[in-house]
Amino acid sequence: MRERIAEGASVFRRRHTKGVLCALVGAALWGFSGACAQFLLANYDITPSFITAVRMLGAGALFLAVLVVRNRAQLRAMLGDRRTVGQLAVFGGVGLFLCQITYTIVIGYTNAGTATVLQTTGIAFVMLATCLFMRRLPRMREIVGLVAAVAATWLIATQGDPSALSLPLVGLIWGIANGLSVAFYIMYPKKLFARWGSFAVTGLGMLAGGVVATAVYFGGAAFGQPLALPALDAAGLLVFAAFIVIGTFAAFALYLHGVSVVGSVQGSLLGAVEPVSATVFSALWLATAFTGADLAGCALMIAMVFLVTTEDPAASQEAVEEDYSECV
Repeated sequence: MRERIAEGASVFRRRHTKGVLCALVGAALWGFSGACAQFLLANYDITPSFITAVRMLGAGALFLAVLVVRNRAQLRAMLGDRRTVGQLAVFGGVGLFLCQITYTIVIGYTNAGTATVLQTTGIAFVMLATCLFMRRLPRMREIVGLVAAVAATWLIATQGDPSALSLPLVGLIWGIANGLSVAFYIMYPKKLFARWGSFAVTGLGMLAGGVVATAVYFGGAAFGQPLALPALDAAGLLVFAAFIVIGTFAAFALYLHGVSVVGSVQGSLLGAVEPVSATVFSALWLATAFTGADLAGCALMIAMVFLVTTEDPAASQEAVEEDYSECV
């Protein structure tokens, strides 16, 4: 009996470590996608709505192609289940899409740094909802991890200057909406993940979100937005391709697989490494200056990652199991 328990604990630790690594790499690739978006917006006549539509639809098509080749029977079963189709539409068309579009709206009313800080409220919403579902108080490691993640994001996004935060009421409201959408797309698909696996659910959800984003983009013509395709040279096409394949397809596949393993709270905290990754990619690729505030933020984020991933494995396993059984 003891040998079986020890073997089970060992299997869980390996699986948990793999989940942590997937979540971290996926979040880091989001930072790469941010650098790609910065490059495209700075060098070409291209709109955020066009980028959002193409990246989601392109990544969704990649997911679908892989599923057709490798998991055709599963794909047929998923699309033949009306309830699953409805849940996928909600996950992608509402959760994933709203996460993208509300972030862009917040930037419009405030600035990119403020939007990034407000996005971290999603971690608090995930933690609050999970604790309510599980009927427990937040663990001390979770609280300290949340504080470290928010502080690190604030340092990197504002360079430690409080005046850099622009918080008009409408921007704050949209920022909270963005945080809620982040929490929603992290927590909503848990039962779908448990039934169908994270890859298929993420892929079809991304495709649904891409369809909605495309409809919104073309719907913008009613408000006078130009629909002309941007003129991209070879460098622009290469960056856009990397944006779709690496910064969206691989990023979401890895991150949401990691979340399906480690749970919503730990996964949302690990996702906070995105601004660190974006800063590093911007410094190495776009020659953006790397400041003392960036270094301090990176140090805080590393401390947060170490803190939330060295928890007692038994406690982590219990949290993941309860997260699956209690959450939607």
